[in-house]
Amino acid sequence: MAKWLAKTEPSECSIDDFTNKPDKAIVWEGVRNYQARNFLRDMKTGDEIFIYHSSCKYIGVAGIVKVAREAYPDPAQFDETSPYFDGKSAKDNPRWSAVDMVFVSKFPQIITLDQLRSMPELEYLALVQKGSRLSVMPVSDAEWKAIKSLQ
Repeated sequence: MAKWLAKTEPSECSIDDFTNKPDKAIVWEGVRNYQARNFLRDMKTGDEIFIYHSSCKYIGVAGIVKVAREAYPDPAQFDETSPYFDGKSAKDNPRWSAVDMVFVSKFPQIITLDQLRSMPELEYLALVQKGSRLSVMPVSDAEWKAIKSLQ
């Protein structure tokens, strides 16, 4: 099983949204970067994902979810009322994908970006690379273990 990290603004979707619906899948939509979209398309049912809170007071890894449904056309791209609407995306060849995720665990404390940056085991993780803005990225098994060791 592959491992991933997905960034989100808690005002959009936080680990608490998953804990409030532990048995209900949440649609991970609105990814509008082609490389991040391709990573979504690589996700398989059961893959685990770190949820990373960004653009908020407490930035960092907040917990773990897993893929409940593999990539399918992001419904928001066709919804004219959605901020993720894409008028150039065709229903017969959609540009964007979504996956469904379900709750696994919430960390007792956020694992901060500073903590992650201080770990030599994570020097190649895209999240800690200067200029990296990907919202979805792969995490190696060694990186996963290193991050989990901080909780």
